[in-house]
Amino acid sequence: MAQIKFGRIALQGLELPPAGKRLTVYDTKVPKLALRITSAGAKTFYVVKRSGASMAWVKLGTFPEMTVEKAQAEAERILGEFASGANPAEARRTFKAEPTLAEFFIEYGTRHGEKLTVWRDMQQRFRDYLQKPLGDRKLTSITRAMIARALSDVEKAGKAAATVKLVRALASGIFGKAIEWGYLETNPAQGVKVAGRTVSRDRFLQADELPRFFQSLAEEPSTTMRDFILLALLTGARRANLCAMRWTEIKLADFVWRVPDTKNGTPQNVTLSPEAVEILKARQEASAGEFVFPGPGASGHMVEPKKAVIRVMERAGIPYGRNDPNGVTLHDLRRTLGSWQARTGASLAIIGKSLNHKSQQATAIYARLDLDPVRASVNTATAAMMEAGGMKEAAEVVTMPKRGTA
Repeated sequence: MAQIKFGRIALQGLELPPAGKRLTVYDTKVPKLALRITSAGAKTFYVVKRSGASMAWVKLGTFPEMTVEKAQAEAERILGEFASGANPAEARRTFKAEPTLAEFFIEYGTRHGEKLTVWRDMQQRFRDYLQKPLGDRKLTSITRAMIARALSDVEKAGKAAATVKLVRALASGIFGKAIEWGYLETNPAQGVKVAGRTVSRDRFLQADELPRFFQSLAEEPSTTMRDFILLALLTGARRANLCAMRWTEIKLADFVWRVPDTKNGTPQNVTLSPEAVEILKARQEASAGEFVFPGPGASGHMVEPKKAVIRVMERAGIPYGRNDPNGVTLHDLRRTLGSWQARTGASLAIIGKSLNHKSQQATAIYARLDLDPVRASVNTATAAMMEAGGMKEAAEVVTMPKRGTA
């Protein structure tokens, strides 16, 4: 049993154990105060006390969030309760307080998830695929086999391989934070394989669909939804960013929308075509407030435009949804801009820059691009889409017709 004099510098200088192992050291001042260290670097204080035939490990907190002095004082207090005849089992329940996966997911959201633009999607995946099979289980009781079984159930339900991989990534991320915050020492999601190959979608609006799409969009009764869907097409922006678009992020004179927080973690300058600027100018004149697309919920902005997208596609005679082999989703409008950029001669680097794609191979190329060639590509693609849809003649900037004036 290794013993050292606990102190901030001494504990910070401890070497990490090998991968998959853990190290436990005890304090010379309070001999039953232990620090357990994982190979991932998590350091957790415990009181270790025999309780009947077993050893009780009462978790106190993580170092350095809990100081040595506070850990020693808390250990002395708990040991005093043991000595006075307090129920050891009750003490363990009170202080160890190991959460279930569902309980920890709440903490995960508060400390980490809510900062992410994809938090809403993560909540949906947890609710649909992890809550029922694993939510009521204590963190330390969840095994690799349990996670593999939960993912297998997702596959058996007919979900795409991409969905299964996203669920696995979510589970791995949750348990990764549990290790970082001192709840666990190993990640049970590591090593779980996902069968199947992710098939990349390549659906985008074709030239013969654009006239019907623009006609249907002009007939949309909600001006707000019409503007939202058209801007989704003209900017290639992700749904979450477009919903939360703020007026303070937009510089109409410079034809730029600065998105401070995106899915891949990097800010983005979205180039605005003349058509997009006209839409925003009209909205600016007709609305006030922080958001371009305000909403009645707690967020203050629009959250889910799905129903309006379905209406537009149905009127246009274009199938909707991922479950239809030829279906179109809102995200496919983002892909439509990229596809028309490619059709009008843009390089992959230009397309990646305009859509804020990020990959290890292409990041260095994107970083060297300025906004001028991106703007030229987006404007050219926008003009080509408008011409194909019968909305404009060459070199003409148009405003979308109002309902009933196609």
